[in-house]
Parts: sequence; structure tokens; C-alpha cells
Amino acid sequence: MNIRFSVIIPVYNRPEEIDELLESLTIQTFSDFEVLIVEDGSDIKCEHIVEKYVHDLDITYCFKENEGQGFARNHGFSRAKGDYFIVFDSDCIIPPAYFENVNNSLSNHYLDAYGGPDKAHPSFTPVQKAISFSMTSFFTTGGIRGNKSSLEKFKPRSFNMGISKKVFKATGGYIIPYKGEDIEFSLRINKMGFKIGLIEDAYVYHKRRTSWVQFYKQLHFFGTARININRFFPGQLKIVHAFPAFFTIGLVLTLLSFMVSPVLAQILSFIYGLYFILIFFDALFKTQSIKISFLGVLATFIQLTAYGTGFIEEGLAVLFSFKNKS
Repeated sequence: MNIRFSVIIPVYNRPEEIDELLESLTIQTFSDFEVLIVEDGSDIKCEHIVEKYVHDLDITYCFKENEGQGFARNHGFSRAKGDYFIVFDSDCIIPPAYFENVNNSLSNHYLDAYGGPDKAHPSFTPVQKAISFSMTSFFTTGGIRGNKSSLEKFKPRSFNMGISKKVFKATGGYIIPYKGEDIEFSLRINKMGFKIGLIEDAYVYHKRRTSWVQFYKQLHFFGTARININRFFPGQLKIVHAFPAFFTIGLVLTLLSFMVSPVLAQILSFIYGLYFILIFFDALFKTQSIKISFLGVLATFIQLTAYGTGFIEEGLAVLFSFKNKS
């Protein structure tokens, strides 16, 4: 069975990334797909990049006012002509066999919605590879971003996600433009009874951020987004989601304990030391690089403190807002 795919890619001020992504789409082993680039009100447009590929891809460029990536994807969904819609982030590179793997998997074991993992491309910088490790390690995220051994039920994420046309018609797409929009969408798809799963071979190379500052800002945003999801699905916050907040609070307590209790400071320092040693050797096993392993420890520190800080700040804001209303 051959499925006609529609690929929807929202973009905001990232023409260079779109160029790399589109280049990777020209060498797919399965080519029955169209591409819709949705420019979400960018100041730096990518239309000239898209024009380079009109002879190599069935591609359409759309420009709309800036509303956020969730609504940009809806804009693409409503114009898609395929049977199955696939969403990529603009900072992804797609392996040559991606669509072939998805088509084969859906033909043998149909899913109404799926998600795939992400990996680091050999061309990525050491920082990007370290960030990729940190964002996919079981010891940092619990495996929620594309691992069957996840601590919680798998939920597709919009950097690499597919839905059937039936799912779009039933759900209407995203109902929030950003700040956890993909998690909310996945939860709603699941609540409506559609079959969701992970296609492990449908991985992408996800560049994520290219600097520590960008990475911190992104993860801080993710932390606030996790709290935001609870507005739509009360009770979805799990203890695993609070781990970065506990990690961050623990660091503060460790620093304070040096002034009030040296013994407690030593105990807490020992615990954190063991954790980072575990992270280092996990990274070394996966990347076979001592440099990237050290950077992986730094990436883990930034990831957990940024996410934890955002989680705490948004949680306190919701709490105080609730008290004021009372």
C-alpha cells in the first residue's frame, strides 16, 4: 500500500534551516508526497529558498500573519491534499528512507497518529550532539521523546509527527498556538480514541539550538509549557515532569547547606556528583566521544535547570493567579 503524504513545515525567520531540510527531501527513496511551507509572519522570509526546489519537489509556499507554530500547522493541514499529514520542525534533516519506513510501517500496522525519535547527524557540532544526547537520554527525560521504555505513555511531538486526514477532521488540529501545543494535541487525539504509536525507524536529525543561551531559553519555555498543558488536561502533571524542578531546588539547597550544615552539603554534593558521573558514562557509551560526554554533562545541567526554573515560575504564577481569583 502506498500512502500519499502531505508534509507541513512551519517556519519563522529560518531560511537557512529550510534549505537543508528541503535538500534532504529531494533524496528520499519514497517520493509520493507534497510539501507545504508555512511562513508564519517571518521578517526574514524563505520564499527564495523554496523556489530553488520547485523542479525537484511538489512544493507550495504559504505566507500568513504570525500566530505561532500550532496555528501555522493548521494552515497547512487545511490546504493539504494527501491522505496522511506529516509535521516537521524547520531545524530537522530527514534521512533518505524516512517516508519509505513510515509507509511500510503504516501499511503493516496502521496508526491514526505516530511520532518518531530524533538523532544527531554526523555533521552536527559537538554542542549540537551534546544537546541531542541530553534531550534523548533516559536519565534526563525518562525516554519520553521516542523510546518504548519511556516512563510514561508515548506522545508524539511536533518536531516529527504524523496524523491521518481523519484525525485532523475530527480534532480540528491544534487549539493553542504554542507553549505545549503538541502535547495538548497528542492528549486530545488519544482521548478521542485514535490509535497512537511510535515508529522507531521514522527518526529525524534534529538540530535543536546551536548555542547554550538558545538552548537555555528553549528549555525554560518547555518548562512553562508543561504547566500550561494542565489548564487543558487537569491531572496530566506527573512526578516525572517535576524532576527538573526538584533538581533545581536541590541545587539551591546544596549551596545553602554549605553555610548551615557542611555534612548535608557533602551528602547532597555526593548525590549530584554520582548523577553527573552517570550522565557522563551514558554519553560516552552513546557517542564514543570524551569531549561530547563532558559537553553532555553541561547540556544536562542547562536542560534541567532551565526547564526546572520555567516549571517553577509558571507554577507559582498559576498558583498566585488562582489565589487572587479566590
